[in-house]
Amino acid sequence: MKPKILIVDDEAGICVSLKYGLSKDYDVVSVMSARAALEEMDKRDYQLVLLDMFLGRDDGLALLQEIKLRNPQTIVIVMTAHGSIRSSVDAMKKGAFTYITKPLDLEELNIFIQQGLNYRTLNEKVAYLSEELQDRYQYGGMIGKSPAMVQVYDLVERLKMLDTSVLITGESGTGKELVARAIHFMGERKDESFIEVNCAAIPESLLEMEFFGYKRGAFTGAIVDKKGKFEAADKGTLFFDEIGDMPMSLQGKLLRVLQEKHFTPLGSNESRSVDVRVVAATNRDLWQMVQDGTFRQDLYYRLNVVNINLPPLRERKQDVPLLISHFLTQINREQGRDIRGATREVERILLTYDYPGNVRELKNIVEFAAIMCTGDHVQPEDLPQWLLKAVGTAQESHFVPADEPKTLYEIEKRAILEVLYKNGENQSRTATELGISRSGLLVKLKEYGYQKK
Repeated sequence: MKPKILIVDDEAGICVSLKYGLSKDYDVVSVMSARAALEEMDKRDYQLVLLDMFLGRDDGLALLQEIKLRNPQTIVIVMTAHGSIRSSVDAMKKGAFTYITKPLDLEELNIFIQQGLNYRTLNEKVAYLSEELQDRYQYGGMIGKSPAMVQVYDLVERLKMLDTSVLITGESGTGKELVARAIHFMGERKDESFIEVNCAAIPESLLEMEFFGYKRGAFTGAIVDKKGKFEAADKGTLFFDEIGDMPMSLQGKLLRVLQEKHFTPLGSNESRSVDVRVVAATNRDLWQMVQDGTFRQDLYYRLNVVNINLPPLRERKQDVPLLISHFLTQINREQGRDIRGATREVERILLTYDYPGNVRELKNIVEFAAIMCTGDHVQPEDLPQWLLKAVGTAQESHFVPADEPKTLYEIEKRAILEVLYKNGENQSRTATELGISRSGLLVKLKEYGYQKK
């Protein structure tokens, strides 16, 4: 099958001559406006676009950006007059493969086209191999090739078809929920519900009704029956996140349900049977809590039949490059970007930091860097300044940022985004710290292209 080429030029003569000269080797279509080009690209996948920078009233640079946004893999060769070399260089900075000046030399153009198509093929192979490598070191959404993570994968593989209670431990941000989801979605209950209860996020006064539900009339305001988490998770998995924050007053009731496999909604006299697999997670030392009398020993043993301990990121640094690649792949897919990776210096910096916030913190750092990145690779200057100071980059490598923010807009953008990611993307806390309204912050974030996950 011939490669598909789209010619975009407002001069009919050039469209006709190029189409005639290239049709022997390529499947060629020509259009004369930006609108027609985008409509044509919606119909077919073009490997390469020959784009005139000046399309009458249309802005060729804006069209180039839209083409790359829709498909970063599309090769764009810019056609320009001799006096417009500077604009062509600007176009290359925006993602054009190269430029060629008019009047066009068909032999030279054919060389550029072949180089562009070869470059695209190479990129596709690299992307495929990168995804294949990530798949090799992925399990149930978890990323890592370190011995500690391989051991976690092995435990999940052993447990996924069993109904054994599992307690997942580890610091905040290590990915405990991912392990719980892997146990559920790779096991025999995968077609049933996975219900999560964050014990730290629900007020103590509401926990019991959240767990067991209630009947209409059980209390003022209960105008309809409401299912609790246990009933919603019947035949599936119930995941208790931050189980260490569950109040003692509810621990006994939870233990009774786990032992007897039935419960009674608030305001009801009827007991209901339930069949759920229980997975719990905590970043606290439950055994120490048992010793301190703040967590029931019998509930601890009921939950901790098998323990999966997730190591902090600082103890599995060899997984950092894989995680960086994974997060950038996600960002490219979700935002239409074409960031091909991070430079060696960036990887060195990110391998130096100890990540008290673990994988979640690394993800925030990569997302920040992706927003700041203007090229095809994340550079050191794209990283948060607080991170560079934390790892002593300037002292260790005498690194001087090549692109420090110069305008008021650039300085403001970096400052706001750094506070945002430092606060774990909590917009209300960020607005308060910056001394601006939350609505004002949202306007700024929209300008920067920020998207909350």
